[in-house]
Amino acid sequence: MNRLPTWADVVLVPLISVLIAFVISGLVILAIGEDPVRAMQVMVKGALGSTAGWGYTLYYATNFIFTGLAVSIAFHAGLFNIGGEGQATLGGLGVALVCLFLPWPHWSLAFAAAILAAAAFGALWAAVPAWLQAKRGSHIVITTIMFNFIAAALLNYVLVNVLRPVGSMDPASARFPRELRLPRLQEMLDAVGIPFGRSPANITLFVAILACVAVWAILWRTRLGYQIRAFGKSEKAAVYAGISPFRITMAAMLISGALAGLMAVNQVMGEAQRLLLNAVEGAGFIGIAVALMGRSHPAGVFLAALLFGFLYQGGAELALETTIPRELIVVIQALVILFTGALDNMVRMPLAALFRPRRGGA
Repeated sequence: MNRLPTWADVVLVPLISVLIAFVISGLVILAIGEDPVRAMQVMVKGALGSTAGWGYTLYYATNFIFTGLAVSIAFHAGLFNIGGEGQATLGGLGVALVCLFLPWPHWSLAFAAAILAAAAFGALWAAVPAWLQAKRGSHIVITTIMFNFIAAALLNYVLVNVLRPVGSMDPASARFPRELRLPRLQEMLDAVGIPFGRSPANITLFVAILACVAVWAILWRTRLGYQIRAFGKSEKAAVYAGISPFRITMAAMLISGALAGLMAVNQVMGEAQRLLLNAVEGAGFIGIAVALMGRSHPAGVFLAALLFGFLYQGGAELALETTIPRELIVVIQALVILFTGALDNMVRMPLAALFRPRRGGA
């Protein structure tokens, strides 16, 4: 069997897949009568051409880091957690309850409590599908998808009947106290003399980076991480080695759910300052693409999240400055997912042949 060098598998294959996706996207733009070169220039300028653009790119990337890590750690255990959307939804509920019903003398204390609440609510929402998989044999894909819909219905009920302020017609909670507003990236950089444009990027970005380091440490520097990876490679071999399938399934899904729940801190407390009906905005599903493209490695997830943050922010600018519809960004995202996931071997096999050691002979 032909194997690629690690650097080629981690860097070269995803890079070529993304380039193919962008080339095909350019042909689609050309087919609808627009200039693909100008479209790319608009996206790059909007997402990376100013500090404000960078701020929005990093804000979106923060969401995708959390959900990408959530999918990745489940992947390593041989589990496909498609429930990040629901777990982040419940994480947002935890953040709202902490911020609305508990008095806090300083934002930092509320921030720490919101992190714990978001992680706990997300983990608990992932625990039920994990238990059903480990004990009852229910497929994790089916149960996590179902729990996304249950989470959406539950949030709708809570917002309309419990958290909605009296007299308001908007299905949203009351705004959090102003003193709980998280420091924005602009404010932190301005404080050290670095000018930066206004954006919703906030201190949660650094929590996301720490989460990447923590996931790496768990997976490759702890006994639990070794057991998770061993179980994901071969359940039979893991069981023979004395690893409990129930324990690993529960542990991996609890960590996965907690990471997905943390995404809500950035969206609910860091940006909206209240709980909205559609606070997650599809980030749970984007996390699947981020994990696939990042090869389920925290460093790869970080880079893939930046790419999708660029697509989100660049796509918004594209819709504003051209007649290209915003939905085209969904097409580009789908092509990236297609080539980094389903058609991965289309890139991998030619590269494997290219890197194959040449044998002696004429």
